[in-house]
Amino acid sequence: MACLRPLVLLCVVSSAVFNVGAQTPLIITLPEALKRAQQYGTQIESANLNAQLAKEDRVQAKAATLPALNAFNQFIYTEGNGTPSGVFVANDGVHVYNEQAVVHQELLALFRHGEIRRALAAEAVAKAKIEVARRGLTATVAQDYYATLAAQRKLVNAQTSLSDAQQFLDITQKLEKGGEVAHADVIKAQITLQQRQRDLQDGELNVEKARIGLGVLIFPDFRSDFSVADDLQEPALLPPMPEALAKATASNPDVEAAKAGVQAAQYDISVARYGYLPSLSFDFFYGIDANRFEANSAMAQDSGRSTLPNYEVSNRQNLGYSGQVTLNIPVWNWGATRSKVKQAEFRQEQAKLDLTLAQRTLQANLASAYSEAQAAQAQLDSLRSSEELSAESLRLTLLRYQAGEAVALEVVDAQTTVAQARNAYDDGLARFRVAIAILQTLTGAL
Repeated sequence: MACLRPLVLLCVVSSAVFNVGAQTPLIITLPEALKRAQQYGTQIESANLNAQLAKEDRVQAKAATLPALNAFNQFIYTEGNGTPSGVFVANDGVHVYNEQAVVHQELLALFRHGEIRRALAAEAVAKAKIEVARRGLTATVAQDYYATLAAQRKLVNAQTSLSDAQQFLDITQKLEKGGEVAHADVIKAQITLQQRQRDLQDGELNVEKARIGLGVLIFPDFRSDFSVADDLQEPALLPPMPEALAKATASNPDVEAAKAGVQAAQYDISVARYGYLPSLSFDFFYGIDANRFEANSAMAQDSGRSTLPNYEVSNRQNLGYSGQVTLNIPVWNWGATRSKVKQAEFRQEQAKLDLTLAQRTLQANLASAYSEAQAAQAQLDSLRSSEELSAESLRLTLLRYQAGEAVALEVVDAQTTVAQARNAYDDGLARFRVAIAILQTLTGAL
């Protein structure tokens, strides 16, 4: 590893290593970054929790159609006044014990499945949102990944530009000693060198910031001691537009979520219309509802519940059962049910609009990503040629300067041009890979 003079304190390193003498950082590839992001990404965890919540809503909706069993436990004490019922004539006695098993069933719920189907549709929406979150996170990680990679490459370019500036300073100093150039050329070279040093510092800062932004997504804790693998030169194919559109339309989670939302809105209307229908319920009670907490009472005079005189009832059975059937018929509620139905219909219209918007947005995003990928791909050859030409121009200008045919300003201008061309080419490579990643995300390939 060859180091420049102490003034610069810079060592030429590979694009994967930035700290001299430090341990080689962890190198992350794009597939590994995506895998880590899915493992630690809070967006996906939140979407999974919403899907679990929707699943429990479905379980509860199904359970509401089945018989429910409850244990009813109650003790009522009433102030006594010498009568069997106490001071409150409506009570059954001074002491009342209720220990009953109660079975309740809404009979018509067996034939009404709107709540269950609505819960199923809501669960489908929540599951589709998991894929929406995953694809959104994938696009974000890909953008941050290539932003980090571009920053790494620009840091290497800054190192190269600094080396060029140092070389030019050495040349001007030697020519000044020989009396071939004025001291102004040395000053100009020193100013250029200082600018390149500042560019290098900015490059190091940009790399650190880019790695921090990506590290938040792919690590469970804060860290930036890693590097990303350089895959910008790897070939990437752009699929035909009809093929990309077919894949995107067939597997887009936003559209699927919108379709499930329309179904849920349809079931909302059915559930709202249940308010026009009667409800029929059945309740079965088994246990004790007596003035003494025992299955059989020998002291019948304490009960006060027999139709016979107390002295003629020697024993009574407390443990038993009863049942009731209740039919509630809605008659008038000031238009509340009608309002709920209209509200559900409005939600259905909104859901249909959301579905149309999701389909249009998908087509727009796909066309935009495809155009971006095409434009970026078309510019790569031009950017590569500009980089090569600017490097050759710098070499020739430097030779002309050494031969006394060019001035220092021309050399500095050539150095600036080649630095910009290098960065532009790397930006073009990153732009193309990001466009491909977004396109693959829309089609479900990534």
